[in-house]
Amino acid sequence: MLFAPSGPQGPRRRNRIKAILTTVGIVLAIYLFFFQPAHKNPARTDRGSYAQQRGTDKPDTASGKRKELVVASMKDDNTSWLYEFFPDWTKSVYVVDDKQAPLTVTLNKGRESMVYLTYIIDHYDTLPDTMLFIHSQRFQWHNDDPYYDGVPMLRNFQIPYLQQQGYVNIRCVWTLGCPGEIHPLTDTHRNAVHAGEYFKDGFMELFPDTPVPDMVGVSCCAQFGVTRSKVRERPKSDYEQFRTWLAETSLPDDLSGRIMEYSWHMIFGQEAVHCPNAEHCYCKVFGLCDLSCPWEGACDGRYILPPYASLPKGWPYIGWKGQKQDPSHGMPES
Repeated sequence: MLFAPSGPQGPRRRNRIKAILTTVGIVLAIYLFFFQPAHKNPARTDRGSYAQQRGTDKPDTASGKRKELVVASMKDDNTSWLYEFFPDWTKSVYVVDDKQAPLTVTLNKGRESMVYLTYIIDHYDTLPDTMLFIHSQRFQWHNDDPYYDGVPMLRNFQIPYLQQQGYVNIRCVWTLGCPGEIHPLTDTHRNAVHAGEYFKDGFMELFPDTPVPDMVGVSCCAQFGVTRSKVRERPKSDYEQFRTWLAETSLPDDLSGRIMEYSWHMIFGQEAVHCPNAEHCYCKVFGLCDLSCPWEGACDGRYILPPYASLPKGWPYIGWKGQKQDPSHGMPES
């Protein structure tokens, strides 16, 4: 036999054969590691977040970037958290009350809507593949997170799902906005911030060729993701017309902004009532797929409407009553 030990050279020959086999094995391993193509699953729902795939994005040949955070802020807002936690996202941070800021708006009206429309109009021909339109504060009550924290909300956001859908609201809980916040044909005055009684006229001016819906519903509060292709389903002139309405309407800042808040989903092709099942939404939008959801509008341990719009100083480590709390688990005491 070729490899049978025989004579005084048997052990030496065996050692030489082992060395050859070892060398072949190392070479094969190196080849497989460096040259074998990796197979990716574009529909992943990894709990860790899409941000763990940093470095895999290839530049968009049209715009030089693939994903961008479009942020509406004021000059006293601390937006450093966006740069600390999301270095792989391009950022357009608009400062609406500072005319000297690198990015600002000509008229500070309509809350975040003036920022969003300005960005779309100015970048219409060079939009990235993926855009998230968000507010500036890390901790704010409209973030869909147990501690109202924007970091896990954005980390968990599933970009592949957005690419499939074209538009998604970055909020799954139905608290405020769903299943039907506004009844344009029947609403009368409720309070200073509710836009129901003004929505009919606003809708007719924004969408002159569309029948006024009986009911409008979407989870608040004007934070959403949208793709370039979805934005471009409308001509640039539509967005210019929306911005002109916002600038010229006699409605004040809060009411004009509220009408836009409840119109974005329709601008991007959704039905007037856009209230996805919360369990489905948390799984598809955030990759949270094993939640307990006792009803279609909420899941356990995800969100409680806070008692006040402003979070207490020291949040999330200091609670509403001044007590210490641990944001690493559980729900805050409301």
